[in-house]
Parts: sequence; C-alpha cells; structure tokens
Amino acid sequence: MMPELNPLEWLVLAILAAALALAFLRLSSGPAAPDRLVAADTLGVVATAGLALVAWLLGSALYLDVALVYGVLSFVGVVALARAIEGARS
Repeated sequence: MMPELNPLEWLVLAILAAALALAFLRLSSGPAAPDRLVAADTLGVVATAGLALVAWLLGSALYLDVALVYGVLSFVGVVALARAIEGARS
C-alpha cells in the first residue's frame, strides 16, 4: 500500500512527469539522431530517478537494486549507440 504523499513528494512526481514528457517530445521530434540519443539518455536518467523515488516511497531497497542495474544498462546502451552514430558519420 502506498503511503500518503506530502506536497513536496507531489512536486517531485510532477517534475519527473514533466521531464518524461519533454524527453519523449524531443525523442519523437528530434531533428537529428544525436538529439534523439540525448533524449533517450535523459529518459534513462529520469526512469532511474523514478525507480529511486519508488524505492523511497515504498521503503524497499529492492527497487534501488533495480534502479542501479537499469541505470548501468541504459548508460551502456547510450554509449554503444553514440559510437555507432559516430562511426556512421566518418
């Protein structure tokens, strides 16, 4: 069961939602591949922050482990895509 949220927690959720919306907007309408790649990286960071927030709200350290693995996989994926885009430009 989810605990009652205070106004600061609602503000954090609203900021995360706005960051997700703006990143999805850039991902869908980015004029070039590097713009879309940065948006995908931003989505990974925001999702990791969201998982950390869920871990804090629910008081479960398991979600922190999930956030750590997700953050590392997201970073490795973005680096691999960036190297592929860089190789395509040469």
